[in-house]
Amino acid sequence: MAATSANQKPLPPGSLGLPFIGEPPRLLDTYYLMAQYAKYGPVYKTRVLGRNVAVFMGPEANRFLLQTGMHHFIWRDGWPPTFKELLGESLFVQDGDEHRIKRRLIMPAFHRQALHHYLGTMDEIARRYVAKWAQMGQFGWLQQNKQYTFEVASTLLTGSQPGDDIERLSHLFVTLTRGFVTLPLRWSWTPYGRALAARQELLKYIDRAIENRRQNPTHDALSLLVQTRDEEGNALSNEELQAQTLLLLFAGHETSASMLTSLAMALAQSPHVWEKARAEQEALHIGDALTMEHLRQMPYLDQVLKEVERMYPPVPAGFRAVTETFEFNGYTIPKGWTALYPINAAHRDPAVYTEPDAFDPDRFSPERNENSAPFSLVGFGGGPRVCVGFAFAQLEMKVLLSHLLRGYTWELLPRQNLSTYYRPTLMPKDGMQVIFHKR
Repeated sequence: MAATSANQKPLPPGSLGLPFIGEPPRLLDTYYLMAQYAKYGPVYKTRVLGRNVAVFMGPEANRFLLQTGMHHFIWRDGWPPTFKELLGESLFVQDGDEHRIKRRLIMPAFHRQALHHYLGTMDEIARRYVAKWAQMGQFGWLQQNKQYTFEVASTLLTGSQPGDDIERLSHLFVTLTRGFVTLPLRWSWTPYGRALAARQELLKYIDRAIENRRQNPTHDALSLLVQTRDEEGNALSNEELQAQTLLLLFAGHETSASMLTSLAMALAQSPHVWEKARAEQEALHIGDALTMEHLRQMPYLDQVLKEVERMYPPVPAGFRAVTETFEFNGYTIPKGWTALYPINAAHRDPAVYTEPDAFDPDRFSPERNENSAPFSLVGFGGGPRVCVGFAFAQLEMKVLLSHLLRGYTWELLPRQNLSTYYRPTLMPKDGMQVIFHKR
């Protein structure tokens, strides 16, 4: 996989389609991708919206793109321009030393000690939401999960106060994220125009949070960013603080809300899994307050979370720009192309997972350990740039699920569309309508 003789190798197999136009954009269609994987192996070429794309598929290709060959790529130019404009100059699009420095500044907010500090607040917020849902009785769970995860993220990462309008702010984030996957038409009535307006409203909220943390520093992520200084003693600019905070709020709640919704749906559709997860919770005799020790004694719930990540990854793919021509698997990948790794290609790989289309948390048991192949489970990325908030997301999901499994039950309303699509994270088309009540 060295770049020494890359120019002597052919391009990957596949089709570039029509000149300038390329092929229909089917890169989020799991069945199409798996057919391409079976036909071409770990890399093939295509052209989408005028961009030449090398599609990397399966665990070994993931390892190359995310770890061993990552020096051939950059993040900034791989993602669509809409992502970069709406999220700003944040960790998401930074590379090299700039990324390493900013990531190191943020990481203490997600270390073990910080997570221990967050648990009590997460527990209190989860108790409040499940009690509210029992009173509501019937609702769309995707929207409610977005509000729950946004309140957790905004409270613990930016220090929001109980008086903040969480429902309005959560809705603004929904509007913002819809702009990621639409044409960048800037008129106020277009989805992208509305996304830009939502971004401005969110920045006003973030500016207030920044000023609050300047006056009242704590140990949350925003406080760490506000207080940090570079080698010359300079603080981050207000624009830098805005971008990093916007990313923290997006990453801290959007993917978790998607996974929680998929998990609630999967449990309702798999009664035997639901009962086994519930029995594990009851055996712990948790009582009034969750502790980290309780959370460490939930191996089956960990398996369920992994299976939801595998079958319902919250994001569909990762993008990179190719910065130098190199060879992979006997083929040339030219400089200037886009590299893409579709997550489902590894997650549904029959060479790794038995009956990959079946929901089966036991595949992650110590006895079976089906994801022993590195980079076969990459719902939160992998390698040096694995999602910085992964442990935070796991914790907020486990806390809520523990409450749900111990004290509540729900049913999926009939005659709704539960098929899923990415906008930009995975969601059921009708928002997953449920009847919810105490056990």
